[in-house]
Amino acid sequence: MKAINQLKTFHRLLEKYPAETPLSKFLPGFYRQNKQMGSTDRKVASRLIYNYFRLGTALPNLPSEERLIVAEFLCNSQVNSFLQHFKPEWAVCIGFTLDEKLALVKTAYKEFYLADVFPWADQISAGIDKEAFLKSFFVQPDLFIHVHNGYDHLVKAELNKAEVAFKDEGNGCFALPNGTRLETIFPTQHWFEVQDYSSQQTANYFKPNKWDQWWDACAASGGKSLLLHEMEPDIKLVVSDIRESILANLDERFQQAGLRKYQKKLLDLTQNPDQEMHDYAFDGIILDAPCSGSGTWGRTPEMIAQFHPSKIEFFQRLQKSIASNVAKFIKPGKPVIYITCSAFKGENEDVVNYLVKELGLKLEEQTVLTGYENKADTMFVARLVGA
Repeated sequence: MKAINQLKTFHRLLEKYPAETPLSKFLPGFYRQNKQMGSTDRKVASRLIYNYFRLGTALPNLPSEERLIVAEFLCNSQVNSFLQHFKPEWAVCIGFTLDEKLALVKTAYKEFYLADVFPWADQISAGIDKEAFLKSFFVQPDLFIHVHNGYDHLVKAELNKAEVAFKDEGNGCFALPNGTRLETIFPTQHWFEVQDYSSQQTANYFKPNKWDQWWDACAASGGKSLLLHEMEPDIKLVVSDIRESILANLDERFQQAGLRKYQKKLLDLTQNPDQEMHDYAFDGIILDAPCSGSGTWGRTPEMIAQFHPSKIEFFQRLQKSIASNVAKFIKPGKPVIYITCSAFKGENEDVVNYLVKELGLKLEEQTVLTGYENKADTMFVARLVGA
């Protein structure tokens, strides 16, 4: 009976879920409207809907109930009542390796192909292992935090006290189980930022010098700026974004982190910013460009079903436009750090080629940060220098 009720709740979620809305925004509202659901019911419902979308576009002609059972089998390693009820012969194989499970699914459904999970694998960057990337969609990413300098021992002490398993990845990066309720463990402290492992690794390409002037051009809530400031606290920093609300969030994060000396600008960088920026010349520019976000779909698998490959070209045009308006403010020989959280070559290497050929920047290094090896996001970073 429990499993049947869980399936009914799943169908209600799927029926009411509006496309183009992140599950992380939809689910809290659904639960508020269904207050009779206890915490365990909500946890199971979230797991089912997220796992369902982890199947991507595979087995599109199957009823949603069957697709869910396949997804539950592939995404879980612990026995659960749902699978025991609806597919007991698979439930006894729950501890099999993912390769063994994929083989069982293929035996049951000849039309199942791993490549259908993410059907645009032929367009991803060369540094990505396609098979490993595809398999990563069945693994929930970890929750990562970046601990501010000097607070490692305090954070570790609180996590140990709360009996939360964690892994110290080095350089202030801790990996925690997804779903860890940090707000209950650290109700008032501001010792860290929630930031993906790969996002933290982009800082290795900054290499700032004392008294440099840097511009975080698409700053969002300021995660890259905080990494930059931690590396070189005497830096002169300009941050900008097109969204006023997110810059307000940046102010709050900066204040909590003790970063108080910076200039903030509300800019639409698809338009020429000369009027606002004509007096500036920078020793470094971080361009964390708007993108498809395809490298983060392990966290937001619902986006796979909503994606159309035409969006790659849309974002590429946007990235080229912004880069053209930003790169002219870099001093000769100084770095522009181009970053995306995309897996697509069209948003990564192809844009870098444009920066080199059309804008005259010189490529020093570029790499794909293959997050699937660390239960993290996949990102791209390139370090170029002004001519």
